[in-house]
Amino acid sequence: MLEPECSNEVREAIADSRAVVALESTIFSHLGLPSPHNRDALDRCCAAVRRGGAVPAVTAVLDGVVRLGLTDVEHERILGPARKAAERDVAVAVAQRWELGATTVSASVAIAAAAGVSVFATGGIGGVHRGSELTGDISADLDAIASHPVVTVSAGAKAFLDLPRTLEYLETAGVPVLGWRHDWFPAFYTRSSGLPVAHRVESAGEVGRILAARSRSRSGVLLTVPITESAELDASELDAVLRGALDECARSGIVGASVTPFVLGRIAEATDGRSVPANLALAENNAAVAAEVAVAIAEG
Repeated sequence: MLEPECSNEVREAIADSRAVVALESTIFSHLGLPSPHNRDALDRCCAAVRRGGAVPAVTAVLDGVVRLGLTDVEHERILGPARKAAERDVAVAVAQRWELGATTVSASVAIAAAAGVSVFATGGIGGVHRGSELTGDISADLDAIASHPVVTVSAGAKAFLDLPRTLEYLETAGVPVLGWRHDWFPAFYTRSSGLPVAHRVESAGEVGRILAARSRSRSGVLLTVPITESAELDASELDAVLRGALDECARSGIVGASVTPFVLGRIAEATDGRSVPANLALAENNAAVAAEVAVAIAEG
């Protein structure tokens, strides 16, 4: 069974029923943002959680131990090279004593749930890939969100995914998809994908009550938070880049987990690096909203 080792700060916060926000480590490793932006992301996300009155708890597998909450020295470790660990990989990372497993959304949600943490913040979730009717390529993030009682706070899903099918999958799985003071499902770098969310919420208290009232005891909630207007990228520019990058993936046989870093790299090149500040801004904003939700849940 999954039994994460919590830092002293996180353990005490859980014992005292104080707010904790879990964070993934993939975005902070070399698999996520390039250096030094990954360090900036880590600092900004943790600071946003603390400003909101919650305790940040980065998830990772270090030396074969599943961790929830890291020390400053351990924060330094996750900034470097790592092996990506989705939920399915965590048991392998433990058994094989991986030096550093950078946890994805699915792994982080599972780790948070195992420790009794109700809120997790990330940048954007994975979803149903375009052409999944042929490849069967669906991110494990969706099953994790549907299978663990955690509020996942994200800027929607990556724009290169099949967003209508992603929403259909979540509906079938019984996951409430909420829009944070917004009516549209965000597409990571843009505030709206053109697809409506099922329900709009105006307060953190509403989110907490929805989690508490869910009909399936093990299911979670997806809270989508649009990127701030000042950080949003141009949708028409992105569409052209995405089409080109996905065509290149098809020609080169790039599939599965390799698609995300490839496409994000092409976006960074095409936008002259403007996608990096946007990524930082949305991750920080999500962390701030997650802290607000975590505090509301802790206060009941």
